[in-house]
Amino acid sequence: MERLTTISSKYQIVIPREVREKFNLKPGQKLMFIPYRNTIRLVIVPPVKDALGIFKGINTDNLREEVDEGR
Repeated sequence: MERLTTISSKYQIVIPREVREKFNLKPGQKLMFIPYRNTIRLVIVPPVKDALGIFKGINTDNLREEVDEGR
């Protein structure tokens, strides 16, 4: 799915409808431009609320900070 877009005189771009629909992009959603070699990668930044619970059940018995500080 390759789509061509043009940079406007105000340095804005339009994300083609097909791309918006495929990735379920919504107004206000955050995207990040990442330079890579001689290209630019556009990455969807997930909302912080999506990270809720990702460490559920993690073993915190030997936290490095506590070991380093000698607690």
